[in-house]
Amino acid sequence: MGDVDPAFIQPPEFRPNVQNNMEIDDEIPVIDLSTDPKQLVLEVGHACQKWGFFQVINHGAPSELKARIEKAAKEFFDQPIEEKQKVKRDEVHPMGYHDQEHTKNVRDWKEVFDFWLQDPTFLPASPEPDDKKLRRLTNQWPEYPLGFRELCEDYAREVEKLAYKLLELISLSLGLSADRLQGYFKEQTTFLRFNYYPPCPYPELALGVGPHKDGGALTVLAQDDVGGLQIRRKSDGEWIPVKPIPDAYIINIGDATQVWSNDKYESPEHRVVVNTEKERFSIPFFFFPAHHVMLKPFDEIVNEQNPARYREFNWGKFVVARNRSDYKKQNVENIQIRHFRVVD
Repeated sequence: MGDVDPAFIQPPEFRPNVQNNMEIDDEIPVIDLSTDPKQLVLEVGHACQKWGFFQVINHGAPSELKARIEKAAKEFFDQPIEEKQKVKRDEVHPMGYHDQEHTKNVRDWKEVFDFWLQDPTFLPASPEPDDKKLRRLTNQWPEYPLGFRELCEDYAREVEKLAYKLLELISLSLGLSADRLQGYFKEQTTFLRFNYYPPCPYPELALGVGPHKDGGALTVLAQDDVGGLQIRRKSDGEWIPVKPIPDAYIINIGDATQVWSNDKYESPEHRVVVNTEKERFSIPFFFFPAHHVMLKPFDEIVNEQNPARYREFNWGKFVVARNRSDYKKQNVENIQIRHFRVVD
């Protein structure tokens, strides 16, 4: 990516402290999914409430498949830019290759390749409330690596099984039935992403991904052993690194779950710092509900002592409005769930 472009430079308040050698005595929980089911629900609930982040081991997803998908991702990003741009993402085709992603109007130091779990996927044509038209969106697949599409689809379906298992645990931890959330995902808008973070000579100025919160129900992340993901600790605002664990998946809850839980579980802010010497890869699975789902706190959770903190809003319109700022700098603030909060 050459000399630093001003588009990559973070505002002073968002720049990482690369001199920070503070010892970290706190880490996000590691949860063994082979544990006793009742204990598992308690551990997931505690992790969601304290952190909004946790790692899972003994999750059932094949490690061999994960290794193959990581190898294929590297082969894709190692290609010349001309090859990658044959499947370039734009506002007409929102899935594919992209190297100019923005977070909070600052360009991220990374390249990505995105694909829908369900092909085709349907989303509103615009964020305007009165516009009822839908867009039929499909994936773009590169010619190389060979077998890339089939491998991606196999991997996606395996991680989807894990995502549904986690959704059940989160539902149970909220005192709801295990299948309470499943109906919202029958026509899901879930997508997967390959992130490639090249070495960056300006770690004090740029970020792989700037501070943000995920919009969906939950994210299931595979990362390599380089590290770089950090979570902002709720208790004091300190940035805590998420330690890579071989074959573990990192889970974080998103805005949709925060709304459904009426703020019992908070969508955590996180970011990715860059590495001056090593490239880094990660693969998030963004578990998103169907476009027609109306988000609001669950009726079973709200009462006189715990009134609804959000007014109802449409998921599809929300996600389409959020995605406008991924492609270019906007002059307006990106939409957030706090815009739907009911004033206390």
